[in-house]
Amino acid sequence: MPSPDLFTIILIYLFLNLTVFSIYWWDKHAAIEGLWRVRERTLLTAAFLGGSLGAIFAQRLLRHKTRKEPFRTILALIASLHVFLFTSLAGLWLWLPRTWLPRCAS
Repeated sequence: MPSPDLFTIILIYLFLNLTVFSIYWWDKHAAIEGLWRVRERTLLTAAFLGGSLGAIFAQRLLRHKTRKEPFRTILALIASLHVFLFTSLAGLWLWLPRTWLPRCAS
């Protein structure tokens, strides 16, 4: 089975983060209009499942849930975990012998 190429992984990651940003935008819109809100648990779960970059951007750009504790701290911890995992995987990719890595289709 061929391994997914880097471009596909990046597209999936961007789509996921755009989706999470949209969920945060919807919740901000709902808060302003007095409509049905998205649960905090759902927002944090979406961030944990890979959308922390979109969640952080939404929080900053939309000024949404910036004063809400412990939401703000949990989101920061999730984003920190993702940065740690990404840098660990990148470091592993750099240091592992090339024979251990899956070959990407050219």
